[in-house]
Amino acid sequence: MDAVQKAESGHPGTPMALAPLAYALWTQHLRYNPADPAWLNRDRFVLSAGHASMLLYSVLYLTGYDLTLDDLKQFRQWESKTPGHPELGYTPGVETTTGPLGQGVGNAVGMAVAEAHMAAVFNRDQKIFDHNVYFIASDGDMMEGVSHEAASFAGHLKLGKLIGFYDDNHITIEGDTALTFNDDTGARFAAYHWHVQHVADANDLAALNRAIDAAKAETSKPSLIVVRSHIGYGSPNKHDTAEAHGSALGVEEVKLTKQALGYPSLEPFYVAPEALRYWREAGKRRAKSQDEWNKTYAAYKAANPGLETELQRRLRGDLPEGWEDALPTFTAKDGNVASRAASGVVINAIAKKVPELIGGSADLASSTNTIIKGEPSFSAENYAGRNFHFGIREHGMGSIMNGMSLHSGIIPYGATFLIFSDYMRPPIRLACIMKRHVIYVYTHDSVGLGEDGPTHQPVEQLSALRAIPDMTLIRPADASETAEAWRAALKHKNGPVALVLTRQKLSFIDRTKYASASGLARGAYVLGDPPAGKPEVVLMSSGSEVALILDAQKKLEADGIRARAVSMPSHELFARQDEAYRSSVLPKGVKRIAMEAAHPMSWYHWVGDDGVILGIERFGASAPAATIFTHLGFTVDRVVETAKKLVGKK
Repeated sequence: MDAVQKAESGHPGTPMALAPLAYALWTQHLRYNPADPAWLNRDRFVLSAGHASMLLYSVLYLTGYDLTLDDLKQFRQWESKTPGHPELGYTPGVETTTGPLGQGVGNAVGMAVAEAHMAAVFNRDQKIFDHNVYFIASDGDMMEGVSHEAASFAGHLKLGKLIGFYDDNHITIEGDTALTFNDDTGARFAAYHWHVQHVADANDLAALNRAIDAAKAETSKPSLIVVRSHIGYGSPNKHDTAEAHGSALGVEEVKLTKQALGYPSLEPFYVAPEALRYWREAGKRRAKSQDEWNKTYAAYKAANPGLETELQRRLRGDLPEGWEDALPTFTAKDGNVASRAASGVVINAIAKKVPELIGGSADLASSTNTIIKGEPSFSAENYAGRNFHFGIREHGMGSIMNGMSLHSGIIPYGATFLIFSDYMRPPIRLACIMKRHVIYVYTHDSVGLGEDGPTHQPVEQLSALRAIPDMTLIRPADASETAEAWRAALKHKNGPVALVLTRQKLSFIDRTKYASASGLARGAYVLGDPPAGKPEVVLMSSGSEVALILDAQKKLEADGIRARAVSMPSHELFARQDEAYRSSVLPKGVKRIAMEAAHPMSWYHWVGDDGVILGIERFGASAPAATIFTHLGFTVDRVVETAKKLVGKK
């Protein structure tokens, strides 16, 4: 109450209602160590109801994490350890960034997936991976579609170490949930094959502890405990009201609440010394689980030195030595393929060397070419499997991938058509905020996919993804660039990478005549220059359209116009280069033309005020790819005509 009141912003009601649950979890059940928040076999806790962040900050402070009372007083202030919603990297003990409702549920599922996979791969006689994943979800989490997708996935996979709490307080911002929501949530989760229990009163500690013990004992399916609580519990005038949800109670109501609860002081941020001692002792007791695990790990290391070395490599995020030697080289014989097909070849080549690379697709493996051949599927019967079948659940897939990455030791990839990245945008954005090393494989990248028509043809998606801070998007021009794109994706650790690939075949770019595809690592590079003299115009593009600018370059040369061809597969990688390199690729004073079969928005930065962008500001059509490209003006002749006008030589 005090933190929200001081900030004059926040959500006091849910932390007040769930204080007994937090008390039970942190003093009796969770395995954690405040002195070592990142120890490997700790239980994970995810506050999917991230608006209730003061609940989490309070117990982290009370149990002895590196969080002070002064930090709590800085709730929601600039760069404090206590932001408005939990954020990874700001607060010791916070496992993931939550707030967009439902995402934390998906993250928790992903963490449980990772625990199961790492246990299956690395455990031997000693169980070094053997922990639970807990989450708290609100009514809002249960309404958002992503929680449905993730819960269905978890139940199907029998993730028995996943334990969730549904805070059934009947209140959202607009009022009683009866306005919009009368689901039988417990029955729904039972239908998802979860173990479901009900606790009628959040203040009944004995019932809470019994339910948690039963959930821990049920290892054949995930568990949900539906807890009936009263938002703003203790507040004489605002309990069970929407007013307690999203704003401070008010100075007078805080005072009245403390009096009603019999709190020993009306002083803001007063913590009774005996209470703090009790909590800190509880933190020390819970930390003993790490001491026991350390003995197990020492025995494991002695018995399995090679396996332990491999585990530590993966946990550090180091890639295996020599993995880049596995990257295939494409020739004229095998390089005239769609970039999605080339990507499939690359995945299967590097997967043999990079065992932490695991993933799959949203029911599109045959179209996205993302199956690792010879490897089993991840399933309830085989958690060591590396091929994931996420089902038609793009939103859930993105959120689950974030959770897998947060667990560490895994590089997850997930695939779908580029158009359906729209379903994934919330988890993509969170992956960028948290700078997670996840890889998206997006195929069918433009109107060039053809007959499926405008509902399946992406137009604005490239610009929309490029607009997200810390996103790295790579759209390779041929098979060789596709191999380099995977090299860059595996080495890039400061955020997610999207590999954007074609359905249609691409021309093979002869690297004995044009620059090496290794230039992709710098985002853009000079593919070919005129044989003599400085260029009069720069032609730049990405993906399938690069072949068009190469042909246009030849036509312009025949007409006496010197053109430079630039492949720009990644705007973000290019923007990170120094000014000298960028100017060497895009020289000042030389007019530029960009062509991409997508919305032009993301290219304005690169063409300059006097440049031209040949893009799309309409939806596509249902027709063969060649027909669509012709009708929409993605032709060599249009590039040539535009270049001539630009340099004044028509």
